[in-house]
Amino acid sequence: MATPLITRQGFEKLMQELDHLWRVERPEVTKMVTWAASLGDRSENADYQYNKKRLREIDRRVRYLQKRLDSLKVVDYHPDQDGKVFFGAWVEIENDSGETKRFRIAGYDEIFDRKDYISVDAPMARSLLKKEVDDEVVVKTEAGTFVWYVSAIEYEK
Repeated sequence: MATPLITRQGFEKLMQELDHLWRVERPEVTKMVTWAASLGDRSENADYQYNKKRLREIDRRVRYLQKRLDSLKVVDYHPDQDGKVFFGAWVEIENDSGETKRFRIAGYDEIFDRKDYISVDAPMARSLLKKEVDDEVVVKTEAGTFVWYVSAIEYEK
């Protein structure tokens, strides 16, 4: 199971998604289901079947978000974190070939649709925790062992 940590921004985004699903999308889809059901034979009614399926998807996501939001622990920035890599940090790393990467260490629920976020549970993030600028980081993955150097650390304050 993923570590139940989340940044303040990630938590607020999930709360907004839950609110939007519950207050906007669900009522609209419910109206469509009611309208489509009033047309008669539901077995061959594509509008009814599609919207009923969409309603189940919304309800499933709402249940997941309600449970998940209750179990998440919001981690806010603290001045003691400055200079070291901790949860929520934007980290820039570089290897001996000059290749650079920049990403934020975030919670599992935040990494989807974001190419610039990695999960705190990822091998790279685990290897980076508590490192400082200019520290060498050895990352062991299934693909092999890689060496990186921390070149910058920032926090959203």
